[in-house]
Amino acid sequence: MTDHSAFRETGVSEQFGAKRIEVRIADHAGFVLMLPSRWESSGSTRWVWYAPHFQGVSPRDIHEWICTRLLAAGMAICGVDVGESYGSPEGRRVFTEFHRAVVGAYGLAGRACLLAQSRGGLMHYNWAVEHPSSVERIGGIYPVCDLSDWPGVEEAYEAYGMTTEELRAQLSEHNPIERLAPLATAKVPVLHVHGDSDSVVPMEKHSAELCRRYRAAGGEMKLVVIAGAEHEEIDAFFKSQQLVDFLVQGPPAVYST
Repeated sequence: MTDHSAFRETGVSEQFGAKRIEVRIADHAGFVLMLPSRWESSGSTRWVWYAPHFQGVSPRDIHEWICTRLLAAGMAICGVDVGESYGSPEGRRVFTEFHRAVVGAYGLAGRACLLAQSRGGLMHYNWAVEHPSSVERIGGIYPVCDLSDWPGVEEAYEAYGMTTEELRAQLSEHNPIERLAPLATAKVPVLHVHGDSDSVVPMEKHSAELCRRYRAAGGEMKLVVIAGAEHEEIDAFFKSQQLVDFLVQGPPAVYST
């Protein structure tokens, strides 16, 4: 186990046919799902980091199809609850602690496969751009990519511990679509699945804009457009074979300077 004094296991159960370990990192609840028969303790077990995770809420039945296939492929699945953080520095700090703890405790690979759903995009991208060497690839289900559009500065400022004016002035330091260069340089592949009728997180302002900017920065990204789909829990998103295949793929070559 990790020697991180703030990290501990709090319970064991079963979910999706796998062992579910409840963990805490300081005051934040998290989980680790793994199939013991497929787990390697040598630091080579690939894993999917799902966000957002809210204690007692996720992953849910809607995630079973994806999760069972990832688990069957030998991947662990993890997540940590950082509340409604909107990708804030404090949420990113907890993410860093969680990554260090679970990698050390369970022999997981140092490079995680990120799976961002909706508001999880803000959490994952803002952490990923600061830790590109810890990211293997990023998959997204209608992820939020532009903080200024959703939830907007007027809603997010408290989570950032700033005034609206301060967050607006510093937005380029906290808005995923404006921070993509480190991921592009590190050659992190990206795939999003997004509906073109999404009125909550409009595809054009989020996934499509991120795709344009990421490719312009030299990054590799594929956008799978679901025609007529809203921001909804339907099979096109939660039984996406393209998304599962993308996450299960072996890691790309590690970028080195």
